[in-house]
Amino acid sequence: MELDNRQSRIIQNIDDAASEIIEASHQIHDHPELGYQEVFASNLLVEKLQKHGFQVEKGFVGIDTAFCARKGSGKGPRVAFLAEYDALPGIGHGCGHNVIGTSAMAAGIGLGAVVEETGGDVWVIGTPAEETDGAKVTMVERGAFNNVDAALMIHPHEGNYYVTESLAMDCIEIAFTGKPAHAASAPWEGKNALDAMILTFTNINALRQQIQPDARIHGVILDGGKAPNIIPDYTMAHFYVRAKKRSYLNELVEKFKACAQAGAHATGTEMSLRYYENSFDDMLSNLTISERMRDYMSEILGMSPILRAPENFGSVDMGNVSHVTPAIHVLVDIAQGKPLIPHTVEFQVAAATPYADGTLIKSGKALALTGYDLLTQPEFLEKAREEFTKEMGKPPARS
Repeated sequence: MELDNRQSRIIQNIDDAASEIIEASHQIHDHPELGYQEVFASNLLVEKLQKHGFQVEKGFVGIDTAFCARKGSGKGPRVAFLAEYDALPGIGHGCGHNVIGTSAMAAGIGLGAVVEETGGDVWVIGTPAEETDGAKVTMVERGAFNNVDAALMIHPHEGNYYVTESLAMDCIEIAFTGKPAHAASAPWEGKNALDAMILTFTNINALRQQIQPDARIHGVILDGGKAPNIIPDYTMAHFYVRAKKRSYLNELVEKFKACAQAGAHATGTEMSLRYYENSFDDMLSNLTISERMRDYMSEILGMSPILRAPENFGSVDMGNVSHVTPAIHVLVDIAQGKPLIPHTVEFQVAAATPYADGTLIKSGKALALTGYDLLTQPEFLEKAREEFTKEMGKPPARS
C-alpha cells in the first residue's frame, strides 16, 4: 500500500498533535468517571476537537455527557469515529476507555485536516456509559447513527484483532412474590418465593444441555429472603442471557422465561419480569471495512501480528450500532501480546504506558486512513453497504 499526498498529510497531522492526544489520554486516565458522569472527559475531548475546527453539539440526543463533533461540507459520505470515556468503579480505566476516546479524537484530527478537499463529513461521536448501561443502545433508538454511512472504533486488548464477535445480550430481572409464614409452626400457610427462585436456577441448569454452545445464562440472587424462620415471600435475581446472534437470543429468552414460570407454577407464587439494562445486539463486524483497516495497521503502521478474532468475547453496545450502519470494532494491543485480562488493575495500568500511547496514535491513524477511503472511494463504501444489506436483510439507515 502506498499513501497519496492527502493520506500523508493525515498521518502528519496526527503526528503533529501526538503529544496533545497522549496528554489527553493520560488526563482522562487520571480522572476516571463512571457512566453518565464523564463531565471532565467529555469536556476535554470537546475542547480539543473545537480547537481543531470541529463544530460540537453537546448533550447529543439528550444525553448530557454525549457529544457530536462535526467537520466537513454537509454533503456526500459521512464517517463517524466513536469515542468512549467512562470508567469502572474501584478500578478506573480498567478497560482502557481513555485510549478509545482519544483514538477517535486522533482520527478526527487526522481526517479533519483534509475533509474540505475530499468532500463529505467526519464526525466524532462521544458515547458515554458503555460499562454501565450501554448508552449507544439509547443513542441508536434516538437516531444518533441514522445519518452516518459508517461507524468506526477501536478497543484496547491483549492483541490485535480486526474482527470482534460479541454476544447479543438481554439483562433480565426475575422476581417472585409469595406469602410469608412461620417456617416452623405453620409453613403450610406460606408460599415460598425462595423455592421458586431455586427451581428457576435448577430449570436453567437443565436447559443448558439443549442450548447452543455459544449461548450463556448466568445470574445472581440479590434478595433471597429475610430470615430462616420465615417462609420468604419475595425473592429477586438478575440474569444475563447471551447468544451469538440476536435471532437465537430471542428464542432462548422465551425458554428462559418458561424456566421461571415453571418455578412460579410449582410453588403457587407470582412471577414478574423486567429488563433492567439496555439489550445489546451481536456485533456485525463489516469485513469490507475491517479488512481495509487491518491492511493499514499491518502494511503502513507495522502493527503485527493481526489475527481475525479472539476465541471468546463478551457483549458490547457497539453491536446495536452495527445493526443500523456498517460498523467495525477493532481490537488493538496494549499488552505487547502478553496475557492481560480487562477489568483488572493490571489492564488499568497498561492503558497509560508508553506502549499503549504508541498503539493509541497508530490506531488513530488507521481509523483516519480507513475513513479517508470511505469518503473518497465510492466503490469501497458501496461494497461495505452491500455487505451490510446482505447480512441484515435490509439497507443501512442512511440510504
